[in-house]
Amino acid sequence: MVVPAWVWIATVGGLVALLAIDLLVVDRKPHEVTLGEAGRWVAFYIACAIAFGGAIWAFSGGQYAGEFFAGYITEYSLSVDNLFIFLIIMSAFQVPKIHQHKVLLIGIVLALVMRGIFIAVGAVAIAKFSWVFYLFGIFLIYTAWKLSRQGLGEDEEYEENGLTRFARKVLPVTDSYHGAKTAVRIDGKRYFTPMLIVMIAIGTADLLFAVDSIPAIFGLTKEPFLVFTANAFALMGLRQLYFLLGGLLKKLVYLSVGLAVILAFIGVKLVLEALHTNTLPFINDGEPLHVPTIGIGLSLSVIVGVLLVTTVASLIKSRRVDATGNGDTGVSADEVPGELDVLESAEPVENKR
Repeated sequence: MVVPAWVWIATVGGLVALLAIDLLVVDRKPHEVTLGEAGRWVAFYIACAIAFGGAIWAFSGGQYAGEFFAGYITEYSLSVDNLFIFLIIMSAFQVPKIHQHKVLLIGIVLALVMRGIFIAVGAVAIAKFSWVFYLFGIFLIYTAWKLSRQGLGEDEEYEENGLTRFARKVLPVTDSYHGAKTAVRIDGKRYFTPMLIVMIAIGTADLLFAVDSIPAIFGLTKEPFLVFTANAFALMGLRQLYFLLGGLLKKLVYLSVGLAVILAFIGVKLVLEALHTNTLPFINDGEPLHVPTIGIGLSLSVIVGVLLVTTVASLIKSRRVDATGNGDTGVSADEVPGELDVLESAEPVENKR
């Protein structure tokens, strides 16, 4: 797939424009995002992704369009893992509800930049070393096994990573939020607010998720342009999906199993492709093996099928549990993400750190 420089520039420019519109419309005035508003934005971003995939189909053919849609759906479904951690971080830091959408936007912008770097490095590595697919495949199979055993982590408590702890140690941080500000002056001295720490936590958490998702999408397409755009569209709709799903995330009880199956499937696909183009001297004397490979049509069917089955099975299971009263798999639909009571006001506290 040959992508001219002007197409890259136009695509990145269009994505930046979408983010700018989102920033100007949604973040113009701090407010709690309603289910209706979140639903409209999710539908808008999904429509944009479908339109983009349609354009790829029209100009580059069904093969590349199929790779884009397979990558987009995979990245979007894996992003649910991000949502659980976002929920935990928001609760742990007691982020005011009216400012949660801004935190997510900044975190997602950081994630786009970091994933762009990951994709560039991965593309170079794949171009020079075909055996990288062995590593990607084995890593995805291991990740699938681990995910199937421990789930998505919805019951975990947030533990700050090294970068977040370092930021707290070296930066003067206030005890309370000051609106949506990341820095304030108190008694003539500059302080940072917990808002900055939360943004660092969100950004670094998504960087860790990229370690799983980038190898997964390279297993579906080797085109850096498709890898980047699929990631971008998945991430851009993630913020509104967070507010739309809210406590309903806990009802997707079998989703971790579904994601594990998808990752394992892509891992096997990568290993088969690596064997098909083998160059390692200690495997078949460095000669390719005649093994079957998995086409994008079958890949897309498996991904969509697994997601449908696990989603329906999860909802049936949750409904039965709710009906028997043996457990609680979710929260009321009108509850906004964030399980701890948070400050509804973010008025500056001038004399307190």
